[in-house]
Amino acid sequence: MEHLWASWRNLYVTQPSEARGDVFAEIARSSDDQANHVLARGKSCFAVLNLYPYNTAHLMIVPYRAVPDLEDLSDDELLELMTMLKQMKAAVTAAFHPHGFNVGINLGIAAGAGIEQHLHVHLVPRWRGDANFMTVTAGTRVHPNDLETIYATLKKVLADGGNASP
Repeated sequence: MEHLWASWRNLYVTQPSEARGDVFAEIARSSDDQANHVLARGKSCFAVLNLYPYNTAHLMIVPYRAVPDLEDLSDDELLELMTMLKQMKAAVTAAFHPHGFNVGINLGIAAGAGIEQHLHVHLVPRWRGDANFMTVTAGTRVHPNDLETIYATLKKVLADGGNASP
């Protein structure tokens, strides 16, 4: 599927591509949460906006420890992963009022894991009709918001205790 992006996206396209290791480990080590679009950090995991979103506010919950499978997480890590997922779902709901959500974990390349060695949970907000004619007929998804605006909106909601201001 192709994507249409706002002009800010051109920065990524025009930069030379580099061979990258585990991008999640890099983000976990970084202290620049705004540049990396990190929404929240816990003891064992963090929430980050997806740079290649299916929809507005598509985010991921990622353990700091790079593990490929659920069985590799401790009970404490798994609990925090699910607790943060619940917190992010509430924040996205307050900020953007989606009609539903897809929640998923792709385990292994055959299941669609893009970063196989570092398990992560996707939270994808959905709206009735979000697969419009562009998606259906042109194989192109239109993103109505840019990542910086989505990030700022969610950070404000999280700072306000999960409630969107009128």
